[in-house]
This record gives sequence, C-alpha cells and structure tokens, in this order.
Amino acid sequence: MNIDSLPYRTIWPAEDGVAVEIIDQTRLPHEFLTVRLENLHDAAIAIKNMLVRGAPLIGATAAYGVALAMSADASGTALEEACATLAATRPTAINLRWALTRMQALLAPLPPEQRAHAAWQEAAMLCDEDVAANRAIGQHGLMLIQGMLERKGGPVNILTHCNAGWLATVDWGTALAPIYAAFDAGIPVHVWVDETRPRNQGASLTAWELRQHGVPHTVIADNTGGHLMQHGMVDMAIVGTDRTTACGDVCNKIGTYLKALAAADNGIPFYVALPSPTIDWTLDDGIREIPIEERDARELTHIQGRAENGDLVTVRLTPHGSPAANYAFDVTPARLVTGLITERGICKASRDGLSKLFPEHAK
Repeated sequence: MNIDSLPYRTIWPAEDGVAVEIIDQTRLPHEFLTVRLENLHDAAIAIKNMLVRGAPLIGATAAYGVALAMSADASGTALEEACATLAATRPTAINLRWALTRMQALLAPLPPEQRAHAAWQEAAMLCDEDVAANRAIGQHGLMLIQGMLERKGGPVNILTHCNAGWLATVDWGTALAPIYAAFDAGIPVHVWVDETRPRNQGASLTAWELRQHGVPHTVIADNTGGHLMQHGMVDMAIVGTDRTTACGDVCNKIGTYLKALAAADNGIPFYVALPSPTIDWTLDDGIREIPIEERDARELTHIQGRAENGDLVTVRLTPHGSPAANYAFDVTPARLVTGLITERGICKASRDGLSKLFPEHAK
C-alpha cells in the first residue's frame, strides 16, 4: 500500500541485510516513523509493546525475530530460547504460535551453519504468502460488496472495528482488503470506523490508512454502531480476527461481540476476514478455550494525542485511584457470524464450512 504515494509494507529487511525495519504504529497517526530491529530483544519488544500489531503482522515479526536470533547464535539452545521468548509476548493471536512452529520445524533439523540463511529465507517467504493471501481475501470479499451494490445501490456503507487493514498484516489487510479492492474497482463505498477503545486502533490506524488511500470514511464512537444499524445506515460489517476456532468462533478486539449482536438484531450481514494461519484447528469452543489477554490498565486510563501546539502528549482520562480492567479481546460465537472470508473463498462459520475450504484440516 502507499504512504504519501510511496509503496510500503509493514515489515521489510534492512538494506544492509543484518536487521529488519518496521513502521512504529504507536506513533500513528500523528507521526510516521520507521524503527530498526537488530536482535531478538528488539523483535520481542516490538510485538509486546505493539509497535507492530495485528495477528498476521505479529506472526511475520516473530519469524524475522527468529532470523535475527539465528544470525547471532544458531545453536539449538538459542533456537528454543528465541521461540520461547517470542511466544511469551502476546498470548491471544494464534499467528504468533503458527509462525514460530513453522520456523522451528524448518530450522531444528538443519546444521547450525545453515540456520541463519534458511531463517531469513523462510521469514521472507512467510511475508510473501501473507500478502498473497490477503490479496485473495480482498477479491473474494469484493464479490460481497458488489452483490450489496446490486441489491441496494451505492454507496455501500461498511462498518469495521479495530484495525484489520494493511497495518495489521504485511500488506493489503484482512477486513479492509475487500474495501480496497472495491474502491479500486470503482465501487462507491463508505466506511464507518469504530474508534476502538482502548488504544483507538480504529481512529488512529484505520482512519489513517483509509485516508492515505482516499477511501471515504467517518470515525465514530464505539457505541454508535447500533444506532447506525437501527436507522439503515450500515449495509454490512466486516472485521478481522486474531484467532478463529475450528467451529467458527471468532476472537477479535474487545467490542466485536457487541457489534455482532447489534448486527444480528438488525438483520445486517456480519463477516469476518481471515487468512488461514489465523484458524486454530485445535480448539472448538472459543469462549472457554481461547486465552484472553489482559493488558496494562494504563492503555485505558491514559490516551495519546497531538496538542494544539503540535506536541505529542499523553493525558490521564480517569480519576487517580480508580482501578481499570483492560481485557484486550472478546469472542463472537459462530452463530452471529454470517460468513468467513478466507484466501480460498467464503464459507459458513462452522466446522463443516471451514473443512470444505481446508480439507487438509478436516480431522
């Protein structure tokens, strides 16, 4: 995707070949800054502190984190320690575990002298696969938006929650990929952007990247979506996911469940876009089995913004002494999901639906 007309991915090898560069998403939308990751520690901190975020991008960063670790020490012990360190950074997004399992399975059987080169190659391949999958998600989702346009005319009003655009992946995005595909195809679209408290990934990241691409959008408070649906101002909802069970339960940014309930009550299609590495084939019951990350209360009690004088400042929102609970994700049951948009097509949010698209996981 483009930033000020220049093409970017969210993560890429540095020109010197010994480091990785990322976009520091904690500075957006007020400042565009790239950061250099030079070792395992840098990669782990980038994931934990959300310089990178979004399930696919977390997985890609973890893969490059292993490559950085192997460049420093390619022993078997170092490989195990690198994977354990990175796995501990974020508990909910399944792509993290998937990427680390893939890297360890490839590297462990190799002689130490071959591991660093193989790790860099595999991390690059993983990123290219993510881009291809997200592009395919965009094309499959485009058909849904085209269908809506044919039924009701334009513009097609789409509600999204959190950020599942290209900033959450290596490129293109998941939930926003169909929107970009539709906009590029000349379909009139308008996006309702939930602010997505805490951390405001919608207001800060989704709005920023939609504006960069020229897609019409409006930022709304998180509690506005139900009102818009009641008054016929939302045609469909498309969100992303950090982990989806084999039976179609969807774990995503906190607040997604409430949007799905409102959509169901108003007869509005509620779609979830995801690349297949986001599916956890080992789980059936998302509500009981998916670990829900509880993050620092400061993300809820404080907020960052640009002051009138141009300075970036952090201010406190809540009274001193008031405790705060910061649950980062919730689970939307499969019964509330109209369909899952994957790189292989669209299916029902069910074990049968997913198994038909991914028969290799049917067991």
